[in-house]
This record gives sequence, structure tokens and C-alpha cells, in this order.
Amino acid sequence: MKINNVNRVATFSQLYVQVVFAVRGRENLIDKSWKDDLHKYIAGIINGKKQKSIIVNGMPDHIHAFIGLKPSMAASDLVRDIKNNSCNFINDNKFIKEKFCWQEGFGIFSYSHSQIQNVYNYILNQEEHHKKKTFKTEYLEYLKHFEIEYNEKYLFDWIE
Repeated sequence: MKINNVNRVATFSQLYVQVVFAVRGRENLIDKSWKDDLHKYIAGIINGKKQKSIIVNGMPDHIHAFIGLKPSMAASDLVRDIKNNSCNFINDNKFIKEKFCWQEGFGIFSYSHSQIQNVYNYILNQEEHHKKKTFKTEYLEYLKHFEIEYNEKYLFDWIE
């Protein structure tokens, strides 16, 4: 018996990306009392979009999400959905008095399979890491390390 494989197409992928995005104005609005709920909610958005949430963590002014990304979804569409839905989650639950918004834009950085544990640990230990380094310093180091050209005026609205 001959099997016709003409209509069978398979895509195999292994893409790991870290997404970094900040609160509008880089304000410290993500409170410890609800940050874990936010991180779980963001992980749920990622998983609900049929992507793999490896870890979500952050600081009061920004988020890191490490994601196993399938090529069936554009990263920009996923980040748009994460930001829109999590913004609604924060506002609907009235976690802060004013309207919550994320800043426009995001950073996205790719990693090999062998780097998963290191990136996971780095994101897990954000609070410890940021005792030594500001978010601005960290973000500029990412851009330099990944050799990403940028124009300073298009970076986040830094509050010094």
C-alpha cells in the first residue's frame, strides 16, 4: 500500500524569545500585592495563544516574559495581545487609582535551547538583579549585546 504524503506538511521549530516592556512613563505602578496575579495572567495569555510561557516576572516598572514561540504567530501580535489584555486586567480589577497603560514598543531577544536555564534564572531573580543595575542600564546592555541599532529618541520615556 502506498501512502500519499503530498498533503502532509509539518513545521518543526524551536524559538525562544525574551520580551521586555515597561509601564508608561516607567512609573513604579506594579505593586507586590498583585504582581503575582499579573504574572500568572500574562502567562495565561501566552498559553492561551498556543505559545509556551516559560517564565514571567518583573519589577514595579517593567515585565520580562520568556516564551517558547511557534512560527504560526507573529511576535508583535502576541506582545500586542499580552499588553492589551493585561492592561484591561489591571484596570478592570482597579489595582491602581488612575488608568494603567504600558508604554508603546517592546524589546525582544532570541536565545538558543542551551541558554534556557540561564535566561530563566535571570528573569526569576529580577529583584536581586535590579539591586545592582537599573532597568535603563539593563535595557541598553541588551541592545548592545544583541547588536541592535537604535535611536535614543525612540527608546522608552525614561524618568530619571
